[in-house]
Amino acid sequence: MNKNQAFPWDHPRFRSWISVGRACQLMQQALTRALAPLDIKPPHLDILVNLYRFEAISQQELARKLLVGRSNMSMLLPQMEKRGLLERRPDQRDKRILRLSLTVEGRALTEQAMLIQTDLIERTLSATPLEDCLKMADSMDKLIQRMLAADLGEDAHDIAPISEDRG
Repeated sequence: MNKNQAFPWDHPRFRSWISVGRACQLMQQALTRALAPLDIKPPHLDILVNLYRFEAISQQELARKLLVGRSNMSMLLPQMEKRGLLERRPDQRDKRILRLSLTVEGRALTEQAMLIQTDLIERTLSATPLEDCLKMADSMDKLIQRMLAADLGEDAHDIAPISEDRG
C-alpha cells in the first residue's frame, strides 16, 4: 500500500461489510449446531427447502437458485439420494435433464429442519423490530442483485431476489 491509499477500516462502509460477514458466519455456525441432530448441514437444508418449494426442479435450476455451480450439486446430491431424501429422475421431454424430488422421508426431514431453522431465526431476531428486519432484507437483496449483476453481466436480471428464491 502507498501512503495515499486508505486502509479498509478507514472506509465508511467497512463496518457494514464486516458486520454482514460476521453475522452470516455466526448464523451459519448456529444453524449447523441446531441441525446436527438431524445429521444435515446448511447446504443440505438449502437443497431440501428448495425441493420442498419447487417440486421436480432440475439440477441446473437448483444450482442457479443456490448460487453454486452444478459441480457443487453433484457432490451433495448423491449423498442425499443415498440417504433416501431425494430422487433424481430424467425429464419426460429431455432425458439429459435430471429432475429432483423429495422422498416421503426427505419431506418429513425437511419439515423438521424448517422448524429448527424458523425457531433459530425467531430466537435470534426477535429483539429486532420487524420493520428493521424487512429493511435489512431489502438492503441485502439489493446488494445481492448488484453483486450478481457485476459477476454475471446481463444475465443477472434472470435471478430473483433471495427472498423469492430460497426458503
